[in-house]
Amino acid sequence: MEKYYTRACNFYYGQTSKDLLKKKQSIPFSCRKDISFDRIEIISRKSKKIIHINDIKNQNSFIKKKILLDLKNIKKKRLIEKLNISETPVLMGVLNLTPDSFSDGGKFNKKMKSFLQAKKLINDGCRILDVGGESTRPGSKTINENVEWKRIKFLLSKSKKLKTFLSIDTRKSFIMKNALKYGFNLVNDVSGLNYDKSTISFLRKTKIAFVIHHSQGSPEFMQLKPSYKNVVLDIYDYFENKIKELRSKGINHNNIILDPGIGFGKNLKHNITLLNNISIFHSLGFPVMLGTSRKKFIKELSGNNDSIERLGGTIASSLFAVMQGVQILRVHDVNEVKQSIKVFNALRS
Repeated sequence: MEKYYTRACNFYYGQTSKDLLKKKQSIPFSCRKDISFDRIEIISRKSKKIIHINDIKNQNSFIKKKILLDLKNIKKKRLIEKLNISETPVLMGVLNLTPDSFSDGGKFNKKMKSFLQAKKLINDGCRILDVGGESTRPGSKTINENVEWKRIKFLLSKSKKLKTFLSIDTRKSFIMKNALKYGFNLVNDVSGLNYDKSTISFLRKTKIAFVIHHSQGSPEFMQLKPSYKNVVLDIYDYFENKIKELRSKGINHNNIILDPGIGFGKNLKHNITLLNNISIFHSLGFPVMLGTSRKKFIKELSGNNDSIERLGGTIASSLFAVMQGVQILRVHDVNEVKQSIKVFNALRS
């Protein structure tokens, strides 16, 4: 039987959203009054169409049942333990303690520089600090787990002074286990929990929140001719299947974040298609995180206007994601993105 997917679209914001909700002319997104929508796109691998929410009742019983189930997930409040995401977007600040990350390698891999940068990111407005000791940029190779641990140990030892929601960007359960004694809140594993067979067992025992990240292939080879039948639906199915797998292995909590992995085994067309349809992932019922910060697709789109930091493209793509209800943005330039969101929200209210 053909499988159908539901994508919320045509969003409204601020007072306009509140007014439409009062008139029952839109549907609230994630239990919020300040963002709602009045159209959905019904998608299969053979067809797609956009309908008004008033037309849901006119669909056949099979499709209508699927839509109503998806809408229940889209409407429900997202909850992550110890992290308030009711006021979105939440900014995740990137702290790469590596000599070779694609945009800031070598800048913060000294002990005090890392601590000062962590404090800056927090003061600038990041509510999640994402600390990593291994570069997973396209073409990068795996490093020894002891080398990775040595890079992040000092900062983790200072983490209590930072008083923030702490994320560990790693693929290795060795790093996760070592970091436990310092306390952290989130595992951000770009392999989608596939790199290390012990990771799922670690997550089951500790019940720590985690990101399900999509990537196609290892960082070393992921940009060599990535291919999909339908990049949006393939990744949706990947998330759906991964969640079922985790449930079958005893992980029953909902402290889960979904990241479609812009630039991780995707070419320019794949990335743009994902960004244009990012709201489809809301029907899975979990917070959506997006990382477009300083990535190569910005250079590919801007051409001669590319800059080293790619701040303009980062802000543009971040605001575009906010307009589709994305709850978490992973960024390097926290202060500038925070400023853009404040202005953007003020103007659209």
